[in-house]
Amino acid sequence: MPDRVYNFAAGPAQLPEAVLKKAQAELLNWHGCGMSVMEMSHRGSQFKEIYLDARERFKRLLGVPETHDVLFLQGGATTQFAAIPMNLIGKAGASYAITGNFSGIAAKEAEKYGRVSVAWDGTEENFTRIPRQEELNIEPGVSYFHYCANNTIYGTAWDYVPETGGAPLVCDMSSEIMSRPVDVAPYALIYAGAQKNIAPAGLTVVIVDRFYAGHERPDTPQIMSYQKQINKDSMLNTPPCWCIYMLGLVLEWVEAEGGVAAMDACRRERSRLVYEVLDNSRLYKAHAEPGSRSCMNVTFRTGSEELDAEFVKGAAARGLLNVKGHRLTGGMRASLYNAMPIEGAAALAQYMKDFEVAHHV
Repeated sequence: MPDRVYNFAAGPAQLPEAVLKKAQAELLNWHGCGMSVMEMSHRGSQFKEIYLDARERFKRLLGVPETHDVLFLQGGATTQFAAIPMNLIGKAGASYAITGNFSGIAAKEAEKYGRVSVAWDGTEENFTRIPRQEELNIEPGVSYFHYCANNTIYGTAWDYVPETGGAPLVCDMSSEIMSRPVDVAPYALIYAGAQKNIAPAGLTVVIVDRFYAGHERPDTPQIMSYQKQINKDSMLNTPPCWCIYMLGLVLEWVEAEGGVAAMDACRRERSRLVYEVLDNSRLYKAHAEPGSRSCMNVTFRTGSEELDAEFVKGAAARGLLNVKGHRLTGGMRASLYNAMPIEGAAALAQYMKDFEVAHHV
């Protein structure tokens, strides 16, 4: 096995090698202070520098407007499934588009805190596609409309921003944050678990329009109140310091690589290499319909569970790890996040071709 493999895991995912090497070099003694970042007080001047740098880089790269705050929180996107309705749902309720497993979980969690209507549900179609705009049935007057931009399990993604008829937009961007340009201004809230594209597991980024903060339910735990987190600069309690440091290094790398526009170009090229094989294959079948395909997570199968297992085993032998599909879908899944080199996608595409030839299809 080589020192570094191509890791196609859905998350935690591959990190840029340059970032890992810099973290390694700074591990014992950050910038001559005699401490590791893991040992620093989150109230100290050294960590304050790290925190502010990461936050400003994040805002700059995504073009976050002055109307919005960026919070660095804990608990994963799953915690936000509860925090969002606690802070936003009010008496008017919310509408959810169910395009995969996690948006379904989010909707069910929201039902504990207010009325939820389903704007669209792809369950009967096994989540093979994203709804068209005209298929969305967003209830008028709701407090917000929630959708998941990219569905890691099924390999689908929205290629448009939904028109909501005035309902504030809330979006889970966990698996595509910082992979493409986003106009943040129209969103009431964007949230993302960091462990796919921007940092190790343990950090959740929330971008919230301040207009929508401060209206939480009275029984909302203070740790889940956006207004209280804004007031305390995400330091209501000890933040995930190491993850914030790693986020800063990843964002520094993104800037050096050409910014979000460069990440967008790379994600399109990586996914093109793999989808091109799928579209010209007699062996493989993609799960997602062509108009709904994700650039981040490519899902496919051979039609035989035995052959799928053989494919996964053979991929690992070539240093192409974690291509086994999610238990809900089976088959294979190649996660092509920002840190995946184009060479990794090319190596997977070549293996797919070789595997098909070897099985005389």
